[in-house]
Amino acid sequence: MFVVGIDIGSLATKAVLLNGEKEVTGYVVTLTGADSNKAGQTAIDRLIKDAGINPAQIAYMLSTGYGRENINLSNGQLTEITCHARGAVHIDPAVRTVIDIGGQDSKAISLNDYGDVIKFAMNDKCAAGTGRFLEVMARALEIDLQDMGELSLKSKHRVEVSSMCTVFAETEVISLISRSIDKIDIIAAIHRAIASRTGNMTENVGVKSSVMMTGGVAKNIGVVHALEERLDCKILVPKEPQIVGALGAAMFALDRATSADVKNNTE
Repeated sequence: MFVVGIDIGSLATKAVLLNGEKEVTGYVVTLTGADSNKAGQTAIDRLIKDAGINPAQIAYMLSTGYGRENINLSNGQLTEITCHARGAVHIDPAVRTVIDIGGQDSKAISLNDYGDVIKFAMNDKCAAGTGRFLEVMARALEIDLQDMGELSLKSKHRVEVSSMCTVFAETEVISLISRSIDKIDIIAAIHRAIASRTGNMTENVGVKSSVMMTGGVAKNIGVVHALEERLDCKILVPKEPQIVGALGAAMFALDRATSADVKNNTE
């Protein structure tokens, strides 16, 4: 038996295939584009093909993320807050705080000793401090987005980017460039600005060890380092931080599939 968890984000769609032993047997990360249902179908098709299984072997499919209700093949939906918490705890049962920064939103989640969500905060009203924000800054700096993290660690001089509004911050960055400020120092300033905003949000829900960071921005070592300094703690980053929400959805899918199987066998 297999189950699928699928996380439809604003920029990326993530799908995880889980077997009955709670083992990840495959995952896919692809761009969402304009049609979230099509993106979900594409991710599922790739997942099945790569795993070499028959679609009939999938007992349950659960979706999460902003486009969770747009997946025709989904058997159920849950919020990304719930799924990110479940996925994080599955990876490391000691996790008590989850910070997720995705393409266009960010969230901070506080968990109790049982891994249940007790409080959360979410910024989904603007792109400030998200992956989209970093994309705009990289374009203004004329550098590769993937290089920002490593470059920022080489910064020698502290400068500040005070605005977190994407439009105003871009103007601020262009101004710093015109003053011949080293791009490496500007990148570090951008990361500190993100860490400051995200750190405030995280402190509002309560920072408890152990802390895990998920989402695509977690792949940026510069942002992770800046957040560690801001929160004065070590942050755990999973091997593939983008699929944590989909993993959590798959765990809930397995619960439902197992429950349904037990019910059918007792009738």
